Amino acid sequence: MGIGLAVLNRIASSPTIDKLKLRKTTERAVYQGAKSGFRVAGATTRTFKRVKSTGKPKRLARTSDSGVFDLEPTEDQQMIVGVIKEFAAEVLRPGAEAAESANDTPKEVLAQTSEFGLTLLNIPESLGGLSEDRSAVTGVLVAEALAEGDMGQAVACLAPAAVATAISLWGSDAQQQTYLPAFAGDDIPTAALAVVEPRPLFDPFELQTKAAKTDTGFRLNGVKSAVVRGSEAELFVVAVDIEGRGPTLVLLESSTDGVTIEADPGMGLRAAGLSRLVLTDVEIPADAILGDGTVDDYRECVRLSRLAWAGLALGAARAVLDYVSDYVKTRTAFGEPIAHRQAVAFMVADIAIELEGMRLTTLRAASRAEQGGDYAREVALARRLTAEYGMKIGTDGVQLLGGHGFVKEHPVERWYRDLRAIGLMEGAVLV
Repeated sequence: MGIGLAVLNRIASSPTIDKLKLRKTTERAVYQGAKSGFRVAGATTRTFKRVKSTGKPKRLARTSDSGVFDLEPTEDQQMIVGVIKEFAAEVLRPGAEAAESANDTPKEVLAQTSEFGLTLLNIPESLGGLSEDRSAVTGVLVAEALAEGDMGQAVACLAPAAVATAISLWGSDAQQQTYLPAFAGDDIPTAALAVVEPRPLFDPFELQTKAAKTDTGFRLNGVKSAVVRGSEAELFVVAVDIEGRGPTLVLLESSTDGVTIEADPGMGLRAAGLSRLVLTDVEIPADAILGDGTVDDYRECVRLSRLAWAGLALGAARAVLDYVSDYVKTRTAFGEPIAHRQAVAFMVADIAIELEGMRLTTLRAASRAEQGGDYAREVALARRLTAEYGMKIGTDGVQLLGGHGFVKEHPVERWYRDLRAIGLMEGAVLV
């Protein structure tokens, strides 16, 4: 893909690296990348302006199938993930409790992650991005690394990238030329992909947010929940049911009349600043439909979103495993570490086994999506495994800590609450 060195060069030029004490790590990675001959690709600062279509939209190429089943990350992926993991450990993890208490991710943290080029991973080079190839696997690895620090903040950091990815994958030429330069610039707009609606047994293919046809476009009415950083968002990609067309994605700017934002705090993911998007007779033009607006595009959006949530589950589950592994070795009862008890040791072993199965299935689905193969079955498996075993790992983590698992002195109870979201959330993040 050739994007590792491009990301790291953006990071290396940032003063944030010195504040995070990541200068040596970054310089070493850049040196190794240059020595190996990786191509440098940097984002170009653009001004945000509306433009008319000048041709066909630009799409990312599919990664060629090597014919070898190999899920080992490439060297540039390892470089990206290595820096992000260090950032997650040194910034996201220590600030997780404060972010949750504030129901928001600090602006300083969001500014720092924007310097990693997260929004650029799926934007074509010709529009200021970093690559001409799909990078679904890279997206999963990045989500995993961020969530290992804190899932709530990870979702907040990845939300703008979800909108940029959606416009890149399905947007028209005019939409790409209008919006993507802002996501490739220095001042990245706050944006959110809104799919979920506040009702039991929500089905993303049975939407109650309706779009009725008008003389000039469509009129939107409905409510979206769990919208990431909705109170600050400048741009939304909203899933609506268009009269006579079915589920479709539309672009909606927050300044449009009839758009209202309400607080929507949840059981978990509190650092993501979840909100409700209330649409009351919102008028949008006909060209606000994202790209061709086909059902296939919407279906792929749902699948890629579920794949991203599976990646987040991997990171949070890994955090649980690492924490409880150390805890049971140091916590003593009746004169010996509780890890010496078979029931405890077997429970920790089960977490490791379940996590490995989740990870292999998720990466296989991401690999097939990246290569343009049929990945519906693999995404369904990844969704099922991460939802079921993610919740189980969270529950077992709390159980292994006993009374300590129930109090906020230890982060496991927060990871438990965050992992509950995996089987419920739709949209918000995308790979």
